[in-house]
Amino acid sequence: MSTAASAPRRAELRNHAAFIWSVADSLRGPYKRSEYGHVILPFTLMRRLDQAMEDTRDAVVAEAAKRRAAGYENPELLLRNVAKRTFFNESPLRFHQLPDDPRHIATNLRAYIDGYSKHAAEVFANFDFERQIQRLEAHDLLHLVVSRMCEIDLHPERVSNLEMGYTFEELIRKFAESSNDEAGAHFTPREVVRLMVNLLIGADEEALSGAAPIRTVYDCACGTGGMLSEAEAHIKALNANAKVHLFGQEVNEQSYAICLADMLIRGQDPSQIVRGNTLTRDGHPGDEFHYGIANPPFGSDWKAEYPHVKAEHDEGGPDGRFAPGLPGKDDGQTLFLLQLLSKMRPVVDEQGGPIKDGGARVAIVHNGSPLFSGGAGSGLSEIRRYVIENDLLEAIVALPEQLFYNTGIASYVWVLTNRKAPERQGFVQLIDARDLWVRMRKSLGEKRREISDEQVEEITALHGTLVDSERVKVRPNDFFAYRRVTVDRPLRGRWVIDEMTWAEVEAEDGPLAKVHEGARDAAAAALRGMPAATFDDEDAARAALKVGLLPLLGKVGTPVLKPLVAACFARDENAEPLTDQKGRLIPDPDLRDTETIPWTEDVGKYLEREVVPWAPDAYVDDPVGKKGYEIPLTRLFHKPVEPRPSDEIKVEIRALEREFRAAIEAVLG
Repeated sequence: MSTAASAPRRAELRNHAAFIWSVADSLRGPYKRSEYGHVILPFTLMRRLDQAMEDTRDAVVAEAAKRRAAGYENPELLLRNVAKRTFFNESPLRFHQLPDDPRHIATNLRAYIDGYSKHAAEVFANFDFERQIQRLEAHDLLHLVVSRMCEIDLHPERVSNLEMGYTFEELIRKFAESSNDEAGAHFTPREVVRLMVNLLIGADEEALSGAAPIRTVYDCACGTGGMLSEAEAHIKALNANAKVHLFGQEVNEQSYAICLADMLIRGQDPSQIVRGNTLTRDGHPGDEFHYGIANPPFGSDWKAEYPHVKAEHDEGGPDGRFAPGLPGKDDGQTLFLLQLLSKMRPVVDEQGGPIKDGGARVAIVHNGSPLFSGGAGSGLSEIRRYVIENDLLEAIVALPEQLFYNTGIASYVWVLTNRKAPERQGFVQLIDARDLWVRMRKSLGEKRREISDEQVEEITALHGTLVDSERVKVRPNDFFAYRRVTVDRPLRGRWVIDEMTWAEVEAEDGPLAKVHEGARDAAAAALRGMPAATFDDEDAARAALKVGLLPLLGKVGTPVLKPLVAACFARDENAEPLTDQKGRLIPDPDLRDTETIPWTEDVGKYLEREVVPWAPDAYVDDPVGKKGYEIPLTRLFHKPVEPRPSDEIKVEIRALEREFRAAIEAVLG
């Protein structure tokens, strides 16, 4: 099901964004283009909020005046009830009236802002708006900007919250381009959001058809709130009586402010949107949700957060949010995955009984790194191990490249749940949608492609298909497991004592380094004077060396003998394998290798097939090895290309040769 705006409506919304951008252009000179957003975004929000609360404004102003006169210092809760929403403005001024008094516009604007309720005022505090008022006034721009903003109609009855999201995203993209910022750090393309919401909620249509189902949705990196808005719209489209509670956390001040304003207009509890770094402080401790959704930053380091996250990982125990493992410090995207998993509503209670409406689903965007980076035992592999062995991973969708505004790399939607349908239990579904895209008429940064509404529906339908095809692969969980084993070959060689053995024996870091410096030259001469000999046994070589040096040094201990014995050793592939005192083969470190073997395959059979034909003496001491997980999605969907016939290639080469000769003859005349 798609909740996208129609094409004509999108054009109208682009016109809104174009008009607002034209207002921003009036700042040219005193403001750099990279600074436009600090002014225009809060004014856009102010115009939107002002129009949204117009229906109860008179009642709020009258009640506020009465209560203040009666000595009420903080009648906020009462005025919310009068306003019939979670925000209000008790100032008798209206935003559209501010230009009527040009001489006092700054004073009146401040008084107007002072009239906002707590959370609405917080929106503008996050833009450091007082500083912008002073700057605009100093450059005689305040009246112009307010007057122009009064010309646009952003009333919620005529521009829905979802549509307003498109407008903000277009503005943010423009501001980001002007400042060479990363637009993708602020929001996700709406077609990707719609697809994610479809995958997240589509399987629950029957459960959401009740009289008045209650659902909670959480985004741990919520940006401007686009994913939360889309999720609510989708659930409401399935059941208008559903009660949807939205929760989020965002570190960027301006994105947080936009999200907060959107939640106020939606009638959501604004306290459920928290500003702060999710990795260092969980803004919703103890909370669990029906749905989790996110597009976290990927490819970004988290070195600044590492000390806090590492301490929490070490101290949190098996139930800590980062317990499964920590990725490398150069990319922290999977930490957000773990955050979402830690917030999943459980299926059963502590006594093992079923919880009504229990369980949760998660949709998150990643790049390719979490699929395969990190070897067995690494943090990333352990995170994959956790989600697969706990049967949490339901599906992964490979998206087209060039979908995002700030990067053209490949991206993937992961769908996870702790309440898989019976037919999905023990399996992971992989979907290849890399070629399901249409070219955009005009590129937006790195975004040159988009997924059409029809293609969103096609991918959603593929998610419901559990039969292998060109686009769908379904594999059991243990398919993704492998073992990394160490393959050794025995050490073969002899101990050779001759003149060449001691060619560089006097070197400072050589085998006589442990001999007293005053005796080193004499020891070197004694070694060179020993009769040439070859030994098949290390003890025999050690004894011969000891005899040769004892008269000179008096005492020849292990620190002296050990490097000398090592210097005598010469590898010989024709020699018998060497063993230790217990008869165990001594491995040759220079011939050591590792093999990655599918977990379900017998190690012995694998070695016989893949290793022994080329190294007959290879052996494995630890056949269990180290367990790891990777998701070879692209390999599963690889389509080998048949090589062209050699005769066809020859004909082409001969034709090129004839053309080349003709060109040379033409040049030479």
